[in-house]
Amino acid sequence: MRALLFCLAGLIVVSTDFAYGQMKLSPKAAPAASETRYFTAIDGLMGGNADVILKETRQGRTVTAAVLDVCYPVARGSDRKDRFVANLTVNGQTLSGTAQTIGGKLPVSVRLVRRPTGDSFEFKGQITIGQTVTEVNSSENSDLSEKEFQENQTTDDGITAAPKDFTEVSPESIGVRVKLEAAADLLRGLKGQDVEVSLSSLAITCDALRAGEQTINLSTDPERAAALIAKFKGSPGVVAAGWTTGLIEMDRTIRFLAADWRDGDRLNKEKLARTISNVLAAIFSARPSSAAWSPSTGKLTLTFKRPSQTFPSLELTDTIEVTALAAPEKPGASDRLILWISNPAISTADEGAGAKLNIANDSNGEEEGDQKDDNGVVEALARELKAQRWDADKSIWK
Repeated sequence: MRALLFCLAGLIVVSTDFAYGQMKLSPKAAPAASETRYFTAIDGLMGGNADVILKETRQGRTVTAAVLDVCYPVARGSDRKDRFVANLTVNGQTLSGTAQTIGGKLPVSVRLVRRPTGDSFEFKGQITIGQTVTEVNSSENSDLSEKEFQENQTTDDGITAAPKDFTEVSPESIGVRVKLEAAADLLRGLKGQDVEVSLSSLAITCDALRAGEQTINLSTDPERAAALIAKFKGSPGVVAAGWTTGLIEMDRTIRFLAADWRDGDRLNKEKLARTISNVLAAIFSARPSSAAWSPSTGKLTLTFKRPSQTFPSLELTDTIEVTALAAPEKPGASDRLILWISNPAISTADEGAGAKLNIANDSNGEEEGDQKDDNGVVEALARELKAQRWDADKSIWK
């Protein structure tokens, strides 16, 4: 009897081990992990002018959820944009849903059929906005991972709140990033002020619509820039304010001691303009005609006149225009100034008495203005002002 019991116990142990081995050899398949993929283009949509983001949530190869974000011009050729975001219902290969445009409050209807085609995807269907129906027939669309998508979304508005100097940003150029709902009030507050607002920065881009923030670029006299930036930082809805890129190009900029060119803590503009004008008049073999400082941007515009050598017997006149910008080399107190000088723009006209010959300045000014050495203007000013020039290779003043 005891022997029989030992045999039965042995069978039970063997059977248990066998069963456990079978369980390990046949595990239950793990469900496919959920992942997010993006399409950042659907060719041909809105005449090829739409900015599209289609976000898909997938379980393996199966789409379980989708969101379509479309930003588009409100009219053909318009800089003004509208946008809608539609949560789409997934039914097999069909993605469908409704929404409303954010700006115009127009009804939106979306119905797309999505098909894998090898390593890419095609989309066919319709998107209706208000009464406008857009046919979608787009092939060879590639998708991105979450990481790839986020890397492509990074943008830099170029605003530097506290630059160490004006070698990377320009002393007259200001950038203000502001919430969309506060942008209009901020701009109204600039009416009547001595500033110039960049027209291109007034257009609300698709990136701005998605971020809910707009970057407005403007120019002012460098002497007022720091105070204006401080004011912006305290304005409602402003996210960031600081200096950004502008006129200053380092290869056309010189650096010199400020002491001889200041009255107290302010730039002696009359003395500096007279000195620059004398140097340029000698280089161009021309007589000074006018000198004017812009109250809005702080730019100095100089004009010169000389007899044109294009056709001497016609006694035509060349007008040469040059723009300059002077500022401290860095925000705050500084014992040095920088001076940027533009390429000369040259136009020719008949300014004689009596009947005049109409001259079309189709190439002369452009060719002269694009000259690399421009008669040595920058070098001549550097000598006169005992100034340094910028070494682009070493990124230092030399």
